[in-house]
Amino acid sequence: MQMSQEVFIRLMLTETGRTLFMTVFATLGAYLLGLPLGILLSVTDKDGIKPMWMLNRLMGITVNIMRAMPFLILAVVVIPISRFIMGTSLGYQAMSVTLVIAAFAFVARMVENSIKEVDKGVIEAAHSMGASTFQIIYKVLIPEAMPSLVLGAAISSTTIMGYSAMAGILGGDGLGAVAISYGYYRQQRGIMWAAVGLLIMLVIIWQFFGNLIARKIDKR
Repeated sequence: MQMSQEVFIRLMLTETGRTLFMTVFATLGAYLLGLPLGILLSVTDKDGIKPMWMLNRLMGITVNIMRAMPFLILAVVVIPISRFIMGTSLGYQAMSVTLVIAAFAFVARMVENSIKEVDKGVIEAAHSMGASTFQIIYKVLIPEAMPSLVLGAAISSTTIMGYSAMAGILGGDGLGAVAISYGYYRQQRGIMWAAVGLLIMLVIIWQFFGNLIARKIDKR
């Protein structure tokens, strides 16, 4: 049965909105967890401003395990958590929780790498002026790393958007679910390619504005 143009447009608008919701929610949630974790990974590293070998190793192992798991397997593992928090494991809201858990380790590594790019001379200057560890993190590391952090956020959010497309296999909503439900199960290739095209456009636009913002705030 062919879909009418009105229903098609409504479907695409609705699922685009759900894809954007999952991406924004999951990015914010992943950064809420991943930003402090990434800062701690950098600060407690052997070359960091507060080396703590045991803590750094434990956090590093945890992050590596989370990153090593393929997204679909990890998403299945954390379904009970999504069900506990949202009351269901289906739909874009429950899948947003899954995306947060799946993405925060990736975000942590992105943040860690951004913090490690800060010029050591700036850190040493702050040390010589008697700045505390917290002051160095808050007033030196984060501001100096901000362009890289913003660029990393753009990369992370586009990765999360890709995850949201795969989440359609597990009962999520969004453009990925449209491509799977209509393109694969119902053999409606036109709808599938329209969903894929919209997803690609969203990724390109998202990445463009992320790069633009990063360049604007880069005062170095």
